[in-house]
Amino acid sequence: MLRHSKHERKGLRTLCSREERSMNQYFVYILLCADNSYYVGVTNDVERRMYKHENGINPESYTHKRRPVTLVFCERFTDVNQAIAFEKQVKGWSRKKKEAIINGNWDLLPELSKRLT
Repeated sequence: MLRHSKHERKGLRTLCSREERSMNQYFVYILLCADNSYYVGVTNDVERRMYKHENGINPESYTHKRRPVTLVFCERFTDVNQAIAFEKQVKGWSRKKKEAIINGNWDLLPELSKRLT
């Protein structure tokens, strides 16, 4: 897996796009939308996918009316099934959990996972 700290986020798109290309490369990414919501996706080509999000290629997509979007998180996988499973997991997370990984605070996840009683 490839992790980026918030200090590296400025060049996150470049880092995710310039990884050595291989047949077994998949990315789970998070976009910050103009309405301050998050979009979680999976792709094998971040650059191509970002182009589609930024240019509103699919008018039915979640991000179409929420542009501009900013890539704030990118995690690389070599197994497509692991990437898809992680994407589904993150989609179900609270905003606070998503922001924890965006900011590189993976250690906060167990505490943020506890339910208040």
